[in-house]
This record gives sequence, C-alpha cells and structure tokens, in this order.
Amino acid sequence: MRMSLLCACVSMVAILSGCAGRHDTFGPGFNAMFNGKDLSGWKGFTADPPKRDALDQTAQDKADDSARAHWTFVGEGWRRVLKYDGKGESLVSARDYTDFRLLIDWKIEKGGDSGIYLRGCPQVQIWDNPIGSGGLYNNQKGLSKPLIFADNPVGEWNTFDITLIGDRVTVWLNDTLVVDDVVLENYFDRSQPVYASGPIELQNHGNTLWFRDAQIREITDGRTGARLGPEGRRRMEQMPR
Repeated sequence: MRMSLLCACVSMVAILSGCAGRHDTFGPGFNAMFNGKDLSGWKGFTADPPKRDALDQTAQDKADDSARAHWTFVGEGWRRVLKYDGKGESLVSARDYTDFRLLIDWKIEKGGDSGIYLRGCPQVQIWDNPIGSGGLYNNQKGLSKPLIFADNPVGEWNTFDITLIGDRVTVWLNDTLVVDDVVLENYFDRSQPVYASGPIELQNHGNTLWFRDAQIREITDGRTGARLGPEGRRRMEQMPR
C-alpha cells in the first residue's frame, strides 16, 4: 500500500514538473515577456519605425489605450494566455533588443494571418497557408519561404524558437528547422541592413489569435543560447572564443 502511494506521488510530481513550462528546459538567462496580468513591458502600435520617433506622447497614449482594450490575458488551465480579439493594432515591446533568442507559443483560427516583427522589421510569418509558417515573408533577395511545412493543425498551439544574430535569422517551428541562418531584409529601406536594434512586434491582420509563454534571452557574445542550423553552427564555431 505504501509502495503504491509512493509511486502515485512520484508520478504526480513528474506530471506537475512537465507542466512547469517547456521553456524552462532551455536553461538560465531567459526572461518572461508576459506577466499574465496586464500589458506591462508592451505598448500599442503607433507607426512603422521610420515614423515612430516623430510622434508625441499623446499618440502613444492613444495607442496604449487601444492595446489594453484588444489584447487581454485569459485563463487556460494553469497558464495565462494573451488573446487578441481581431480589432485595433499590433502590440510592440516597450524596449528594444539587439541579438536575442525568442521562444513563443502561438495559435490562430482558420484563415488566420499574423507575424512577429524582429527589431521592428517584418517578419516571421504566422498564417493558415499551405506554404507553412516561420518564413521571412517580406524578403525579396533572400529565402522568404520556410524550408518545410511544420505547422500544427489550425486551432492547436505552435512553438517558435527564433534566433537573431546580426541580420541573420534562424527559426525552429515545433522542433523543425524552417529558416536556417537567413538574412532578414529591411522592409522599410531595402538599401540598408535591418536595424541594429528595435522592438519585437506581435502583428495582426484582423484575426483572433493567441500567444503564450513568451521568453527572451539576449545574446551578448554572438554565441550564448543560439540554436542554429548547419550554416549557423558553422559560423558560430568560427567565432573567437
């Protein structure tokens, strides 16, 4: 009887440990981007980067009010999920980032269309499309489509693991490599490289969508925390240590 009770307790601990958050397994250094309560650390979209700095605080306050009305946290079991109701504008991180690794779960409905802007530039694609998500949709010179379709069925959760070092992006979708060390082009000025730093933006096209478990690890030495494909690993190995 005691042995059975012990086994049951061990099993329960294992189950609860598994629910503690898959992203915890990536080690130290990650910081949560959602607090599960409000939009602290985020702000409403006002304008694209070339025009954003010229706007005054009144424009930002109006955008923040709109964001709070349309981006809200909802319960999903032990998690708190950020839900967008399909109205209003995109959501922008309050601070800028340079090199980083971003982990984030997302879910869309049928016909959904969204994306994640890196340093304010579009975008790692999210959509209900036979091409699949994860591609650098707005690239013109470099590869814009994912290497393989790796999306889970619409209505189910998907996980992005995105690394940006310099101007090069690697994307894993549901543990499948879909973008391998590809240059992210500057959509707003194609004669220039992508901005050296900028915000992360959760973009929308008027569809209901959800995000959860967003965590980021800043990369300060060109190596820390990266999970790159073959070409990316080769470049990392050649960096001075």
